[in-house]
Amino acid sequence: MNSGDQIDVKESRVPVGGEGRLPAAPVTASGVLRRPERSETGVWIGIAAISMSFAAFTSAMIVRQGASADWRHFELPRILYLNTLILIGSSVTLRMACARLAFVAGLGSEAPDAARKPFLDGIYWMYVTAALGALFVVGQVLAWRDLVAQGLFLATNPSCSFFYVFTALHGLHLLGGIGGLTYIIRKLSKTHGTAHTSGIGAVSVYWHFMDGLWVYLFLLLAMRT
Repeated sequence: MNSGDQIDVKESRVPVGGEGRLPAAPVTASGVLRRPERSETGVWIGIAAISMSFAAFTSAMIVRQGASADWRHFELPRILYLNTLILIGSSVTLRMACARLAFVAGLGSEAPDAARKPFLDGIYWMYVTAALGALFVVGQVLAWRDLVAQGLFLATNPSCSFFYVFTALHGLHLLGGIGGLTYIIRKLSKTHGTAHTSGIGAVSVYWHFMDGLWVYLFLLLAMRT
């Protein structure tokens, strides 16, 4: 290639998809290549650590139940069923928020009038997601109060201990997710949704993981306690 030759990037074609070809890269609404944020990588590392922790607690619970004669089964508080629906609903509202904010980010600053309504809608659904998360935590506290009213405390028996530990750890991690949502809302409000690295992808991954983790814990506790 001569030094005077020029490469027309727009005219170049790279095959995507299919065997032996490069996978399609994710793009924004405006066609700009989207690269994973550093915060997303950190979140995935955190998710791996959290998963291993809960897997260890699950193994300990199964072993303790099999080797213990004082394992007592009890009925889960009914509010946990409602809590599960609330957390699943929060994942739906977060997806709605991400879709609208992705559209705004794709527009950039080229069409502020067109971006105003989807931006406000996205922020609204972010607030709804955070509110549902807070409502879930309140529901967990009410579930604990229900057990206390039945005389079931942390040290009453092993099954109660694992219930309190699992729900408390999950609740603390979810509070971290609510804090992340609050930070993202403030950041997006300052930039009107045009920030190139808002961190919303990382928070979204974490939140959906917390949702899936709770469904797993709920089924585990329903079968084992």
